[in-house]
Amino acid sequence: MPLGREIDDPGLLASGRVAVRIIRWADAEPLRRLLTDNRSWLQRWEATHPSGRSFVPGSVSMRPMIRTLRRQLRAGSGMPFVILYDGVVVGQLSVSEISGGALQSSQLGYWVSEHVAGRGVTTTAVALVIDHLFSALGLHRVEVCIRPENDPSLRVVEKLGLRREGRRESYIHIDGAWRDHDVFVALRSDASAGYVARVSRD
Repeated sequence: MPLGREIDDPGLLASGRVAVRIIRWADAEPLRRLLTDNRSWLQRWEATHPSGRSFVPGSVSMRPMIRTLRRQLRAGSGMPFVILYDGVVVGQLSVSEISGGALQSSQLGYWVSEHVAGRGVTTTAVALVIDHLFSALGLHRVEVCIRPENDPSLRVVEKLGLRREGRRESYIHIDGAWRDHDVFVALRSDASAGYVARVSRD
């Protein structure tokens, strides 16, 4: 079950040139442009509908998506962030399936523009959010599910030292077919100093 309450906006979470903040209505157009400009870079990893019904990301307004994400924030079931590099929006990071009760867990997904890939932007953004989920929300566990072929995303969890738990076969419909995903997990007990500290050591 979700936390059952609206989650407080944490404001800007930052480390060096990288920051994350809750998505705003004004982010609709910058995100649309990024998705359009990065179509070939992102298409292989985009979720699709098994029925074949789909739209090209970036081809329509992002406002309905932002409305849905902010509704999840109010319900306590999700936290939608944008990723900033030098103050400019360069990607998105979404926390979903936030559960209270006996689970105290969540899932995390992300994407960034190709022009900032390989600079540690995603790794730092993920670390900032995991630390916030543990310290502010008191969660116990954060999952990141990644296709085995997605080398850039695998490097993110490897740098952060997330533990690999196994593989979920035909887990999510991605780029037109059901795809296997490997499960990586961060536990609050695994990093008493926080995950941002792990990035800083690299």
